[in-house]
Amino acid sequence: MTSTVPNAVQHTDATEPITMFGPDFPYAYDDFLAHPAGIGQIPATEHGTEVAVIGGGLSGIVAAYELMKMGLRPVVYEADEIGGRLRTVGFDGCDPGLTAEMGAMRFPPSSTALQHYIDLVGLETRPFPNPLSAATPSTVVDLKGESHYARTIDDLPQVYRDVMDAWNRCLEEGADFSDMNRAMRERDVPRIREIWAKLVQKLDNQTFYGFLCDSDAFRSFRHREIFGQVGFGTGGWDTDFPNSILEILRVVYTEADDHHRGIVGGSQQLPLRLWDREPQKIVHWPLGTSLSSLHDGTPRPAVTRLHRTAGNRITVTDADGDIRTYPAAIFTGQSWLLLSKIDCDDALFPIDHWTAMERTHYMESSKLFVPVDRPFWLDENEATGRDTMSMTLTDRMTRGTYLLDDGPDRPAVICLSYTWCDDSLKWLPLSPNERMDVMLKSLGEIYPDVDIRKHIIGNPVTVSWENEPWFMGAFKANLPGHYRYQRRLFTHFMQDRLPADRRGLFLAGDDISWTAGWAEGAVQTALNAVWGVMAQFGGATDATNPGPGDVFDDIAPVELPED
Repeated sequence: MTSTVPNAVQHTDATEPITMFGPDFPYAYDDFLAHPAGIGQIPATEHGTEVAVIGGGLSGIVAAYELMKMGLRPVVYEADEIGGRLRTVGFDGCDPGLTAEMGAMRFPPSSTALQHYIDLVGLETRPFPNPLSAATPSTVVDLKGESHYARTIDDLPQVYRDVMDAWNRCLEEGADFSDMNRAMRERDVPRIREIWAKLVQKLDNQTFYGFLCDSDAFRSFRHREIFGQVGFGTGGWDTDFPNSILEILRVVYTEADDHHRGIVGGSQQLPLRLWDREPQKIVHWPLGTSLSSLHDGTPRPAVTRLHRTAGNRITVTDADGDIRTYPAAIFTGQSWLLLSKIDCDDALFPIDHWTAMERTHYMESSKLFVPVDRPFWLDENEATGRDTMSMTLTDRMTRGTYLLDDGPDRPAVICLSYTWCDDSLKWLPLSPNERMDVMLKSLGEIYPDVDIRKHIIGNPVTVSWENEPWFMGAFKANLPGHYRYQRRLFTHFMQDRLPADRRGLFLAGDDISWTAGWAEGAVQTALNAVWGVMAQFGGATDATNPGPGDVFDDIAPVELPED
């Protein structure tokens, strides 16, 4: 795939595909999941023991599924619907096959642990139409009132290639990109750790924008401005400029923004299919058992209170007033819920972990989709020979517009706008129809001869994740100086390092991971938490397939001084 300011430095010729397993914790979760010995077992005396799993998003459902396979009885609590930010919705009155991805919609091949579960439940993927990707017929870049039509990067003016070269040089000079890319492809853990340790110490206090400004390659403000508005991979990244550069390096090192694929039929199918799946290899439970059958089809409702009770157990109160006590629990919701929506004892976590949750920074994000009668954008403009409309990147209110179809004679979907942070907040006070009107006006200025509205066949659907009461934001993004906080949250599953009276409640979810905003992080932290629960119950992994906790001391994230 090419992108507007594309995939950083050219990849090495190594045949081993990169995996989204580092660089902070370079553990091969894909190998762990694929091993014939399985991911661990618990003593038979613990079979059937209930474990609370709070949150029915991807992380919670993966954790519950794996705990069930080990012979435990997961009790899943979900405030809204199974899926979390894997949320696929339809359009009222339209073909039920016409859907919109309100949350996660594109997944890189480097998400190999995620792919394990996609394959497990038999889902198909297809290339996602990002800017200038092979799956995108054409792209329009519209900045400062000037539009450029392109099928490849070579169709854009020279300044865009200059910006691409500047980003490549910036990564090479400031972040050892080629060396790290090679080490990750070869799974050279010592070299990954050596490179990353130096960068964490050097760059933890640096913003993304400051990193660009410190590079001779980006001396030009114009180049920095274009880069922020057009970006690399999926589009403009200026909304990330205040964030830690370490967050951005994790994305480019793991190729998280490259070669994206969407899930045919919608991403929410993944957790829903796992919920209903009856594993063929299962301990204690009879064949035919599923998470759904253990819950009579419906998870428990929202959790309203969490506290510790005698014996260092975790007591859960739900929205129905039901009170249940568990020897272990996994919390997979966004961590801010523990500060606001859920009444929590201070005794649940050490004070340093509470501080880390309080300091977590979440990005806002909004989308709006409309259903249309057909992919009219593929019609050829007779005057220009170009597509009638294109995937569009702009500095106007819409920012990113994506065109999604299932064939020339079928209804299609337009993501009129996908925005983050300040751009997302601009939409917050507006109703769905008000949002659509503003978006159509912006796009009308780019495509004055195209009447998008006449093709719309149903009402728009929209989301602003910062306004969703059980999310309060789209995903975590560390600010400079937050590395220590993230380390505390990610390593929380290693509970032998915690005081004895602060154990038994495990954190998981993509905001606990090093790669927030990516489903892979949700899967990896779920597996960490499962390992932690297994260890608490006296279980172990097979000697030939050590788990993330077994190898923790060898690959633990860099620890920065606290003074």
